[in-house]
Amino acid sequence: MVLEILKFPDPRLRKKGVAVKEVTPELKKLATDMIETMYAENGIGLAAPQVGQSIRLLVIDTRPHDEEGNIVTTGLTELEQQVQQPIVIFNPEIVVAREKTTYEEGCLSVPGYFETVERNKYIEAKGLDIDGKEFWIKTDGLLAICVQHEMDHLEGKLFIDRLSFVKSNKIKNKIQKHGYPTPEEMEESREEARARRNEAKEAEARASSGD
Repeated sequence: MVLEILKFPDPRLRKKGVAVKEVTPELKKLATDMIETMYAENGIGLAAPQVGQSIRLLVIDTRPHDEEGNIVTTGLTELEQQVQQPIVIFNPEIVVAREKTTYEEGCLSVPGYFETVERNKYIEAKGLDIDGKEFWIKTDGLLAICVQHEMDHLEGKLFIDRLSFVKSNKIKNKIQKHGYPTPEEMEESREEARARRNEAKEAEARASSGD
């Protein structure tokens, strides 16, 4: 079942997620519905507070797709390829985080807006899977960024809160005064963000090769 995604400035997004004591059938159903919702909205991650559930649960699938919609491994790091996706994590905890990187992030709860955010490049995280068993993730790349982004939601924080005071307030004020962009405008913003990310990747590749 596709769930409603809360959007800023809904106050429920500011509630911290509470750890679950056990993974019940009801929570398994919630996780499954969240995955369906994430795919329906063309997202790569979703946290329970975004659908009005103040618990520590997130789902993620950062795997890219080709033009026909098939999952591909192009662009995934070696560590990312070793992680089975989609991921369901109850009570996630990052136990190792090192190095820094930046990525132009967006959010299903702040649709149509993209800004560069600094995150840790490599992380190790643990939590409970959909069957309530403990497991670990060791990853970098977009998957590491997405885990950190979604875990912010469990603390009542949005990616726009990590921006400078000026940039953050500009976005918040624009949303509160004018609402969100139309679907067409959102898609245009998404394409522009993809182009900027590709340019950044190409620049990084050139720098690494010494060109």
